[in-house]
Amino acid sequence: MAGRPLIGVSTYLETARWGVWELEAALLPAGYPRLVRAAGGLAAMLPPDEPAHAAETVARLDGLVIAGGPDVDPSRYGAARDPRCGPEARARDTWELALIDAALASGTPLLGICRGMQLLNVALGGTLVQHIDDHIESVGVFGHHTVKPVPGSLYATLIPEETSVPTYHHQAVDHLGTALTPSAHATDGTIEAIELPTPNWVLGVQWHPEMGEDTRVMAGLIQATS
Repeated sequence: MAGRPLIGVSTYLETARWGVWELEAALLPAGYPRLVRAAGGLAAMLPPDEPAHAAETVARLDGLVIAGGPDVDPSRYGAARDPRCGPEARARDTWELALIDAALASGTPLLGICRGMQLLNVALGGTLVQHIDDHIESVGVFGHHTVKPVPGSLYATLIPEETSVPTYHHQAVDHLGTALTPSAHATDGTIEAIELPTPNWVLGVQWHPEMGEDTRVMAGLIQATS
């Protein structure tokens, strides 16, 4: 591989304001490309596109990150909508599920962050708890809690000790998708990381490493591209 590996990070479309403009924009919190760069990669933003283009997109990448964001549409995992579930993001669900499928099919290293972990679980037939009470300390503010790795897991090879992580989520994995295994838990038992025990490098974390200083999870993705 010549130069830094190219890591695609999914983005979303929102109305944004800058200067004299108020227009639809492809957005990504700056922590994501900063984390990719700090771990030795080159970040590429992936705005929503037609699902048919997902395989072509992933084929040009060395690794893929599915970023955090809104709740997954419960219809994707056959559940009725809980009133506390957030607004639908159907176009983003469709595009990111297509990206996940393409990465799994091609063996492209894949990291899901928060929503990205939840969507990975749904992509493989799993379900979600639509609301938990204890993992958001204040609306719009990242909190911290401790996660404990599962010994022998891929995650534990990256971060073998208990750590305090930046977190902001009100949903969680319920039933695991096909072949997925838990690789970290919160102190209350909530699954905080999942992975596929296959030759492919596939990891999901419920927290937001882009909001902290620890680069080890992203560095694992970068290393897997070589």
